[in-house]
Amino acid sequence: MLQIRSTIARSRAGAVPLAGCVAAFVAAGALTGCGDAGATITRLTVGSPGPDPYTLVSGTDRVDVKARPQAGGTKEGDAPGLYGGTRRASTCDRARLVAFLRTHPDKARAWARVQGIPVGDIPQYVSRQTPVLLRTDTLVTNHGYRDGEAVSDPAVLQAGMGVLVNGYGVPTVKCNCGNPLSPPGKKISTRNASYSGRSWPGFEKGNVTRVQPRDSHKGPIATFVLVDPEATMGFARPRATGGASDGPPTALPPAETEVVASDSPAPSDSGLETPGAESPGTESPGTEAPGPESPGARSPGTESPGPQTPGPALSSPSPGVVTQDPGTGAGGKETPGDEAHGPVSLPPSREPAPATS
Repeated sequence: MLQIRSTIARSRAGAVPLAGCVAAFVAAGALTGCGDAGATITRLTVGSPGPDPYTLVSGTDRVDVKARPQAGGTKEGDAPGLYGGTRRASTCDRARLVAFLRTHPDKARAWARVQGIPVGDIPQYVSRQTPVLLRTDTLVTNHGYRDGEAVSDPAVLQAGMGVLVNGYGVPTVKCNCGNPLSPPGKKISTRNASYSGRSWPGFEKGNVTRVQPRDSHKGPIATFVLVDPEATMGFARPRATGGASDGPPTALPPAETEVVASDSPAPSDSGLETPGAESPGTESPGTEAPGPESPGARSPGTESPGPQTPGPALSSPSPGVVTQDPGTGAGGKETPGDEAHGPVSLPPSREPAPATS
């Protein structure tokens, strides 16, 4: 502090360079914060854990997932057919993830901080997520683990990768490595950014999809309308279940057979999308109404969704409860050392409104 006062007290000529340096520093910071033109997005292929994984898990991804016809642009998390899966089966083991984090407290603290939850809420939080397969190359923020801290970078996950999604349809966990995920920065442009990492056949910048949370006024998703890997049928998967409660085969969602014009202003974009036309609400196929809960909820439920989540101390999830703010990328105060505590229910009135990055 003395040094700063001494500098200010100098002659006007000496103060000018200081002001210039401060202005340059502020300008540099502003440019770094905006950071679109120079953004680098990491491509992560099916089966690749990517840099700085929390753990390694095999068998969570599929290489034979048929691409979704409408790719690119922004899609709401409740869009029928946005995600896929194998009916009556799941490759993403939520109980295993909880058990791993319980035995690695340093990683658990970093993981929980990204999700904005206390460490002790990890079992309930994970049990509220729904395992699905990506059907489009999807832009996310990937949070790895290095030297005791989460390290965050924008990434494109290849279609066919297994992820967990929250009650508003936003990816929250990369299943093959346990890394937490959050929405990408709004200013990141998939067309203007540079890309690192191995590419894959069919990769196009214009076909990279952003997922935004389902409209908070509709409440959380009761049932996801998924498509099987071969795109031969649709089926319903209640929220927070892993396959045991899947509905019978149904016809493919209309978006699978309708080809519409691109909504992108860039003529080079080959992504196909009709904004708002494919998010009918996803509430209907045979599950309970979600009640008054809001998108930022972290309240554990009491009903068991099936045999998917038998892990130790893993609370029985309710398909009618969502536990994450879909737009939260960081923050939240963890409570170290309380991993063994049982579930604590939060009333819907305490659930925060959604936020997007």
